[in-house]
Amino acid sequence: MIEHVSFTVSRADAQACAGFYKLLGFSRIEPPAGLGDRSIWLRRNGTSLHLMFRDRDGVDIAQSPQPGAGHIALVVDQYDAVIGALTAAGANVDPRSEYWGSPRAYVQDPAGNLVELMAFAPT
Repeated sequence: MIEHVSFTVSRADAQACAGFYKLLGFSRIEPPAGLGDRSIWLRRNGTSLHLMFRDRDGVDIAQSPQPGAGHIALVVDQYDAVIGALTAAGANVDPRSEYWGSPRAYVQDPAGNLVELMAFAPT
């Protein structure tokens, strides 16, 4: 199980990213004291995403890989409905070959991070 994944995002992209992950079933949660001014935290079941701001007052505050340098794989409930919601929201969904019989696709969040979506986990 993935406990959390941390992505660095610009403040300008943070709200769009939070909205993107809401479409994938994540809800906002309060970050621990001291992190609220520099991040947005989201949670779905047992998995957390930490959107860490890479800039503050125009100054880069975090080491950041190139957008899309890694990815997170997420199993999503109601896979077809989620793909439809992302497509309707303007996301570029890239269907991929099925692995383990599971439909899957790649999509980028508004900050350019690569997200692999799967209908179910490998067995």
